[in-house]
Amino acid sequence: MVGGVEHSLRTARVATYVYFVLCGTLMGAWVVHIPAIEERVGISHATLGGLLVLLGLGAFTGMRVAGRLTDRLGARVVIPAGGALCGAALVLPGLARDPWTLAGALLVFGFCNGCLDVSMNAHAVHVEKAYGRPVMSGFHATFSVGGVLAALLGAGAASTGLNPTAGMAATGAVGVVIALASARALLPTVPAAADTGSPQKTEASPAGPRRSATKSVRLLAVLALMVMLCEGAANDWSALYLKDVLGASAGTAAFAYGTFAAAMTVGRLLADRLVSRFGSMAILRHGAATAAVGITLVALGPWMWAAFAGWALFGLGLSGCVPQLFSAAGHADPAAAGANVSRVAGLGYVGMLAGPAVIGWLSHVAALNHAFLLLTLLCATTAVAAGVLRTGSDRTRRSEMARSGQ
Repeated sequence: MVGGVEHSLRTARVATYVYFVLCGTLMGAWVVHIPAIEERVGISHATLGGLLVLLGLGAFTGMRVAGRLTDRLGARVVIPAGGALCGAALVLPGLARDPWTLAGALLVFGFCNGCLDVSMNAHAVHVEKAYGRPVMSGFHATFSVGGVLAALLGAGAASTGLNPTAGMAATGAVGVVIALASARALLPTVPAAADTGSPQKTEASPAGPRRSATKSVRLLAVLALMVMLCEGAANDWSALYLKDVLGASAGTAAFAYGTFAAAMTVGRLLADRLVSRFGSMAILRHGAATAAVGITLVALGPWMWAAFAGWALFGLGLSGCVPQLFSAAGHADPAAAGANVSRVAGLGYVGMLAGPAVIGWLSHVAALNHAFLLLTLLCATTAVAAGVLRTGSDRTRRSEMARSGQ
């Protein structure tokens, strides 16, 4: 019996990895085809930037909807549905022929992606609870692997002359099959009141702890906003900084983002072990502090080597922050894991979209490298506020894991 349970849990963990890779691949497949779609639709960079807001709005809405549905119906229902819808919706931007149809396509694709994103993170919380040790950062690392896979597929399709629409349709179709085929391996999660094993205790539980958990989740959401704003800024401005401020060639400048992304992936692969040893609060605090040092080095260092070192420290420091915030939100109230993850992820996603715009606006009133000092401030604030993980949400998480490990 025990062996069967362990096998089921391992299978569920592998399935969760699959969905994280799938989510990263589907989003990456859209990203790598942005230039071709922008050219075919005939829009400017400014118009594209406005349309991307609709992608974020759709994702935010999808996260809120899927969070509640995951708590009500279970992740085994919502994750494959979200994955299949996201795969099917991937082709829509490829079919767009004007700004209006592209706007609708991005709104729908963003909504479906948000549904998959939140439901798979909520399920990852259940898997982590069942394992009795941190595993969330590893899941987020495989999301990055999906982005790399999408880039390779996009490059291969371009080299063979495959039409972007056909390439996106093929990727989406495979995604639909994978999403549906992997569903049976997921944990049969149910509304979390039953998951605690004591309905009477849940019904009798006072409102005070629930209000405390809600307050904690709000703080986690604000921290996610700050951390993911920093990540979004790095995604869009790291290469431009090297080119415009330090005068690097386009080829050299591209390695700035590569350095940041590689450091973040490595950090997420290592973070779970570090969390097991030092705790999630320490990872958030020291990670945010390391990121603050890294981006300050970028902002004030006049040398190329300093910039690369700074971006590496920035990525390494940020790598473990978001997984800890998502995990703490999911464990804060087992009866509302999906809804709480959706709150934190939704506000964090707003920050990721706002990051490039905020830095762009600041670059009009200050040098680009000096605008990065805002990111220093946000990382330092996160490090100071990391004590939120020492509150009820983190204690609940540790007690759940202790019970699961027995």
